[in-house]
Amino acid sequence: MEQVKRESRSAGGADDPRERELRAAVARLRRQLAALPGELSDRSAADEELAALDAMVSHGRPEVARLRRSLLLIAGAVGSVSALSPALAEVRERIDRFGRLPRR
Repeated sequence: MEQVKRESRSAGGADDPRERELRAAVARLRRQLAALPGELSDRSAADEELAALDAMVSHGRPEVARLRRSLLLIAGAVGSVSALSPALAEVRERIDRFGRLPRR
């Protein structure tokens, strides 16, 4: 039983600091996006993908490929807004902690 708990922790989960840090970074970017004045044509796409990213992380260890896909979608939606650059960079850094995609 104890070995199962240890394996669960090493594979991710509630005790994984990477998941907590990524969720915090996502929450910050969501707050900053919500507070952004003016029109942003892809705001709803960014909101939806940030919500999906948060859900993915909160339901167990996410797949690196899916994390990176979400990052690309979010960056495409908000990447040109310089006010969001630091928060977006933080999300990217937190995703990087989960590892790189295997090379083909």
